[in-house]
Amino acid sequence: MKVDWIVYVIIAIVVLFLLTSAIKIVMQYEAGVVFRLGRLQGTRKPGLRFIIPFFDRMRKIDTRVITMDVPSQEAITRDNVTLKVNAVVYFRVMHPEAAVIEVYDYRLATYQIAQTTLRSVLGQSELDELLAQRDKINQQLQQIIDEQTEPWGIKVSVVEVKDVELPQSMQRAMAAQAEAERERRAKIIHAEGELQASEKLAQAGAVIGREPTTLQLRYLQTLSEIATDKSQILVFPLPLDLLRAFMPDKKE
Repeated sequence: MKVDWIVYVIIAIVVLFLLTSAIKIVMQYEAGVVFRLGRLQGTRKPGLRFIIPFFDRMRKIDTRVITMDVPSQEAITRDNVTLKVNAVVYFRVMHPEAAVIEVYDYRLATYQIAQTTLRSVLGQSELDELLAQRDKINQQLQQIIDEQTEPWGIKVSVVEVKDVELPQSMQRAMAAQAEAERERRAKIIHAEGELQASEKLAQAGAVIGREPTTLQLRYLQTLSEIATDKSQILVFPLPLDLLRAFMPDKKE
């Protein structure tokens, strides 16, 4: 009787072990790739799945978007500027079977490809292009990395260059260049203002030359503007036309 009880216990343990090995739960964000005796059998969808113990093996692959941080990479641009750039890569597994069969570790492989591609693209770009056309560089990086990881069943959706670290000497040179550019624009604006003022003065002189009375009106207007000042001494020019009536005629 005691021996039968021990046999039942052993059978129950074996059955429990087989059930545990046969029942697999695949989460909603996962895909289960099943191998039977080393051969691919297919991919199991999320839910409660059964496999044959000792014959089948299931490897679960996360199909969510993965964020990978690419650390600072030192590179030399096409115009011989040494800088450090870091980036972030967003990708996800689109074909779990290829991610398991075609590459040993798809995360490590994508990480290495992102590093080498970042250095390569920076070496083919100039500093001004990197600073002013960041979207173009990001798109180029995304396209190259996506093409290289596509055989592994991976889709790279976004690649963003986060920070560009320049040497102190280059930062000072760029600051001096920006200051010189602002001074140039200021001088051009001032010169354009002088040109416009001279053109208006020439037009005003032509009008006054045709109509002398305009000069008298302008004189009266100037007096009215001076009169608003509360200073005790008021100095204003006296036109000679007002004094001609008191001056003797030279003909007499």
